[in-house]
Amino acid sequence: MEIGAHPGYPDRASWGRRQMNLSYEEIVRTVYQQVTALDGLAEKAGKPLRHVKPHGALYNQAAVDERTAAAIADGVRKVGRPLLLVGLAGSRMLTVWQQEGFRVVGEAFADRRYEDDGTLRPRHYGDALITDPREAGEQALHIAHRGKIVSVTGKEIQVEAQTLCIHSDTPNAQSIAQSVRNVLRDAGIHVGASPPQKKE
Repeated sequence: MEIGAHPGYPDRASWGRRQMNLSYEEIVRTVYQQVTALDGLAEKAGKPLRHVKPHGALYNQAAVDERTAAAIADGVRKVGRPLLLVGLAGSRMLTVWQQEGFRVVGEAFADRRYEDDGTLRPRHYGDALITDPREAGEQALHIAHRGKIVSVTGKEIQVEAQTLCIHSDTPNAQSIAQSVRNVLRDAGIHVGASPPQKKE
């Protein structure tokens, strides 16, 4: 098991899923504070952080806004040790983070629908979530085996992802996770934590 920090906008009432108009410096500060808070707890448990993945509205904003992505990178850099950054496969955030010198991991979603431009369908749409375990399994297989996602309009989007996400608060999350695991394993695709990183 690997532990990662999931920093978002300081918006507990909306679970960080509401867009906030924070300055560059405010994003740097809140990311740093959230990551270091979890890092301290993880260190005490003998299981230090391995990666950071922005959450909710902050994640979605960073996917399309280079300045937000750069602020996240600066916040993580202040932690003072190398951490992987996880973000939406094919998005601007990964490019920015790579340019900032970070190792990145592109992710795709088994339980979310996509727009034609490769961004996630906003949650205010009734079809933004995939709650059918079978459909989520099929989407996961398309991503892992074919490197493609079908958007809400039927457009095929090429996606190069190294990890899959399933939200724990998506309805049927447990059944979705089991379906994804079974479908991928039946297709001969390894399911599990990534191998440990070599020390540099």
